[in-house]
Amino acid sequence: MKRRWFTVWSALVITLALLGGGLLHAQFAYVVNQGSNNVSGYTIDPSTGALTAITGSPFALHKGSVPLSVAVDPSGKFAYVVDANDCSVSGYTINPSTGALKPITGSPFAAGFSPFSVAVDPSGEFVYVANSNGNNVSGYTIDPSTGALKPITGSPFAAGISPFSVAVDPSGEFVYVANRNGNSVSGYTIDPSTGALKPITGSPFTAGSGPSSVAVGPSGEFVYVANVNGNNVSGYTIDPSTGALKPITGSPFAVGFSPYSVSVAPSGAFAYVVNFNGGSVSGYTIEPHTGVLTAITGSPFAAGSEPVSIAFAHPSPP
Repeated sequence: MKRRWFTVWSALVITLALLGGGLLHAQFAYVVNQGSNNVSGYTIDPSTGALTAITGSPFALHKGSVPLSVAVDPSGKFAYVVDANDCSVSGYTINPSTGALKPITGSPFAAGFSPFSVAVDPSGEFVYVANSNGNNVSGYTIDPSTGALKPITGSPFAAGISPFSVAVDPSGEFVYVANRNGNSVSGYTIDPSTGALKPITGSPFTAGSGPSSVAVGPSGEFVYVANVNGNNVSGYTIDPSTGALKPITGSPFAVGFSPYSVSVAPSGAFAYVVNFNGGSVSGYTIEPHTGVLTAITGSPFAAGSEPVSIAFAHPSPP
């Protein structure tokens, strides 16, 4: 019998596929659907932002799948979906003209026990998967021509208790993992040649109660962690030479009820927290030098019932 998870994790990833010469060719969005065991694909109208289903969407996963997270490589060539029930990562090539997904030869690739989150590093060379019940992180190299995944030597790498979320900093030097039942954040340096992870001195770093989501700001200076049981967000500065985390003054910052996920806007000026039981989104300005969060006027903003995720669009100018 397929296991159902307490968490309903739907991730929206927007991918830009570029032609030679830098001309925008197409925009695609992908959503993992836990309940129906598939991935919905859409084209994005560059003028209005409207979504239109890609031909062949939704794309089926194998029977019994529990897809929880999706990530796309920076080139927009490959998509990866973690399956918590099958303990695997499914890989797909993305048709650059239509956005259609086609399974990569050899997919699905083995992961650890109950993978919950997947991330691709900014270089597009490595994939990392947080295995919630395995208490570790699987690392892979990406074949640049096929998208196939190959385990990195030494993988999986030990994490804390119940690693729930994984993020790579914009420089591609560091990886951070939120350990939900460990009340901590594991930090690693990435070997640029192999992709292997090495724990940062001082890791794991103390977080709040039930850290379920981790996000790194686009400047690579700050890390934020949503503590679902603590109703707050921990903020940290990143030591640029070591990757070590240091709590930001005033952290943790109060949010709504059951903050499930945290995201930083592409500008780096704002942070948003989705409050699962609060039915709302808390918004903050980020002080650019210190990383301190200050509630935006009118926050929290009303959302629907049990919101879990937030994504950002980049509409083209008229």
